[in-house]
Amino acid sequence: MGAKLSRRDRIKKGIRKRLSGSTERPRLSVYRSNKGIYAQIIDDLTGKTIVSASSLSKDFAADGTKSEQSVAVGKLVAQKAIAAGIKDVVFDRNGYLYHGRVKSLAEGAREGGLNF
Repeated sequence: MGAKLSRRDRIKKGIRKRLSGSTERPRLSVYRSNKGIYAQIIDDLTGKTIVSASSLSKDFAADGTKSEQSVAVGKLVAQKAIAAGIKDVVFDRNGYLYHGRVKSLAEGAREGGLNF
């Protein structure tokens, strides 16, 4: 494993030690790859994913830069979450810096109506 991945794993463990998603306030987890960005809303008490959205999914149709796609994924996950009855979430940046695409996704989710 490279130095960047082991560093991200260390940061991720520190974050997950402090925060956990409950039924009332589930966790919004972000995963970023080179090609796409993924978001899941997870209830950690039951261990189930409630809502998910991705820039590579079939129901996603937005072009533009990766940052613009991140905003659209944030809005999509917020729309699905509100339809499922979820307003408040805990944001889990998953070891990534709160910058760039991760920040764009968070801002898109806030615009879509999620509180965190």
